[in-house]
Amino acid sequence: MDKLKKFELMEKIVRQLEDLKHSQQAIIEKIGRLEVDNFELNDKKLENALSDMHQRTADNFDSIEDLLSSFSDKTENYGEKNQVDKLKEQQDIDNRNSGNQD
Repeated sequence: MDKLKKFELMEKIVRQLEDLKHSQQAIIEKIGRLEVDNFELNDKKLENALSDMHQRTADNFDSIEDLLSSFSDKTENYGEKNQVDKLKEQQDIDNRNSGNQD
């Protein structure tokens, strides 16, 4: 895999991790609303299950956030180290030149 393709794949993974983080946040919010609704019902089984789900989801959210931060930094460093901006410029030039030869 060439450097530019690897960088683009790394960027895609960063975007997917960001999406996963947002999804986990939405789940935490939904569980929180269910917990609030259960205050009136006071259903113990629901209370315990929601509390456990909230904690596990919060733990997953933290794990995703840590991984996202680490991988995002790795992606940025890879891009800088391999001068990805210049590789993209060269690819654009090559694409334009190959289009002009037809």
